[in-house]
Amino acid sequence: MKHTYSISGMSCNGCRSHVEKTLSSIEGVKEAQADLQKAEATITMVSHININTFKEALEKDSGGRYGIFIQGETNNKKEPSKPEKIKGTGTGVFYCPMHCEGDKTYNKAGDCPVCGMDLVEEVTSLSDVSSEDKNYNTLLNKFWWSVAFTLPIFLIAMSEMIPNNPLYNILDLKYWNWIEFALSIPVVFYTTWMFFQRAYKSILTWNLNMFTLIGIGAAVAWTFSVFGMLFPGFFPQEFKTEFGTVHVYFEAATVILTLVLMGQLLEARAHSKTNSAVKELLQLAPNKAIRITYGKEEITDIENIVIGDLLRVKPGERIPVDGSIHEGESSVDESMITGEPMPVHKSVYDQVSSGTINGNQSFIMKAEKVGNDTLLSQIIDMVNKASRSQAPIQKLADKISSYFVPIVVIISVITFIVWVIFGPEPKYVFALVNAIAVLIIACPCALGLATPMSVMVGVGKGAKSGVLIKNAEALERLNSIDVLIIDKTGTITEGKPSVDKVGVQSAKYTENEVLQFIVSINQMSEHPLAEATAKYGKEKGVELLKVINFNSITGKGVLGTIEDKKIALGNEKLMQQISSMIPNELLNDVNEQQKLGKTVSFLSVEGISIGYLVIRDKIKASSKKAISELQSKGIDVVMLTGDNYETAKAVAQELHLTDFKAGLLPQDKLAEVERFQSQGKKVAVAGDGINDAPALAKSDVGIAMGTGTDVAIESAGITLVKGDLQGIVKAHNLSKNVMKNIKHNLFFALIYNSVGVPVAAGILFPFFGVLLSPMLAALAMSFSSVSIIANALRLRNTSI
Repeated sequence: MKHTYSISGMSCNGCRSHVEKTLSSIEGVKEAQADLQKAEATITMVSHININTFKEALEKDSGGRYGIFIQGETNNKKEPSKPEKIKGTGTGVFYCPMHCEGDKTYNKAGDCPVCGMDLVEEVTSLSDVSSEDKNYNTLLNKFWWSVAFTLPIFLIAMSEMIPNNPLYNILDLKYWNWIEFALSIPVVFYTTWMFFQRAYKSILTWNLNMFTLIGIGAAVAWTFSVFGMLFPGFFPQEFKTEFGTVHVYFEAATVILTLVLMGQLLEARAHSKTNSAVKELLQLAPNKAIRITYGKEEITDIENIVIGDLLRVKPGERIPVDGSIHEGESSVDESMITGEPMPVHKSVYDQVSSGTINGNQSFIMKAEKVGNDTLLSQIIDMVNKASRSQAPIQKLADKISSYFVPIVVIISVITFIVWVIFGPEPKYVFALVNAIAVLIIACPCALGLATPMSVMVGVGKGAKSGVLIKNAEALERLNSIDVLIIDKTGTITEGKPSVDKVGVQSAKYTENEVLQFIVSINQMSEHPLAEATAKYGKEKGVELLKVINFNSITGKGVLGTIEDKKIALGNEKLMQQISSMIPNELLNDVNEQQKLGKTVSFLSVEGISIGYLVIRDKIKASSKKAISELQSKGIDVVMLTGDNYETAKAVAQELHLTDFKAGLLPQDKLAEVERFQSQGKKVAVAGDGINDAPALAKSDVGIAMGTGTDVAIESAGITLVKGDLQGIVKAHNLSKNVMKNIKHNLFFALIYNSVGVPVAAGILFPFFGVLLSPMLAALAMSFSSVSIIANALRLRNTSI
């Protein structure tokens, strides 16, 4: 059963993700999909569920945080059946390497309807690589056939330069022309026929591109030659040879087409290297795993593993799926995902990720995420999507390209006219050859490839270094940020809080009773501090009490009723909100703890604060160095935290941060982002919690810690797998390198066309007597695109 309901209050992808997660957790719900644009959610359920159930779930889980509510049902929709993907046929998702229509994808192979280039199949498994190789092998096969027929044509044509040409002793020139014509037919109508098809399609749709120019140029040369053979009397004497035959250009047409085909072949091979990062990531996941069933070990395919399975991981083996260690301990090499070379020690309950390598000890793990839900699969999906996204700088190249082809055609026509009027004899021959050279040498593809190739390689480089880029826009914007706003807990600190102390200022309650209240009220909270409390309570053997009327107030704390007593646990703002009285002696104790950089929560019972909880969260070892490096780059680093002023001040002093604000709610952080932006500054925000999501979404660049919540990650444009500030340094360096590479590519493409077109038109002839052959023009054009890709590939070797 499927129903669609209106949803109010969703403002970002983080909200959408949270709505889906909340609704999916309800018993009887098979699937929940939220649509941000339509402001609705489609819920698939086993049997009918009353809307009030959904309302209660959202109001309890999201109402206080986001103001998200489910409303009336819009309509009932029947899920359309989807065609099954045929095994072994690849992903079935194709995209244009030049991203002519943004991140649009196509469901079958073919040519891009805008630029005419071969669509590339997205790689999400190793079997998909064979599809890519198949395309390359097809081009390679056509290329060798093309060479086999073009080489004899070229040799026949060039033999005219030999004195007393020996070929003329065998056959007259007009018969050699017919042989050239016969040899050119397989080249024109088989191996390179696709170029003419693309040219024709581009003219019909008026999406003029590189193949428009190639098609016109080669077609003019070949058609002119055929017409000259069939109707030699139509042409004036200056078009004819000393033997009375018309000059033919079969060698020019076939060599041009073969060289362009070679360029396409080299591009296909080079393009396969640009997404090598995805292929390397795909090779990380093992195909088999050792599953433990009823105490017995069996080797099974990775596809057969389900959540809850116990798996044996032997020394040196790759971890098959995401999960936690159930028994044993070992060191794990996570460098392929985090970019950090040092192995990480793992013991019981620690998380391990698919594709990472076990050290020298065996352990048993419990499968928690399998298939497309593993971190490795999500990284691959994110890299593929980011590689297809457009950077804003590409709009400049697209705008130039839209005028490029018509201008080149006009220049070609002008070249012909100028040579006819001012050129030496045979002026018509010069005019035709130079006009064709202009059409052939111009390369809009070099402009079109300049940005996407660098983005694709850069995104792959980032993925291997633990920096996940959601889209190219975030990558470009990061290069120009002025202000970096960072959260404290989980961003600067480790985000692994532990209870340091429980304080009591009441003669009525003992320390154990205070601890019992704290642990009981926190059992229903999702906050990291609550998890630390629960763990501490378990170690102390605390018996949990029943809590009713529970309510979580973001940025302040939690409320509830225990044994008919109103209980509140939170910061000073919460105490003020509920008018709880704080004794001076308790307040002084709390202030002393806060000055040490620790987080303190007050416990209020029936409107009086009777105790407090001290939480310690260590500052990450990399935070101080990373902040120093960012400041040396001219970036203002600002710490915004929901914690109290004294704690924030202690952390800021240790990190040499001069700009910080404390006691902020999510809306306050959002207001700070807007304040900086109103001053004309580019703002990046790094955070890991639900309370960071609004600021992350509003910022110019949102950076989420991979150790944080799903909502924060959904709201951000960049995710750091390891989740420390050193990753921001890497991301900024990556952004700088990619943007520099893009500018190099654009400069080369513009200079190449700016110089190449005038030279092909014959601008050097009056001064140096130099003309550019259409065949050399074709060679230059082919290598211009390949050189752009080669320059982008340099990013793979840069250090970040």
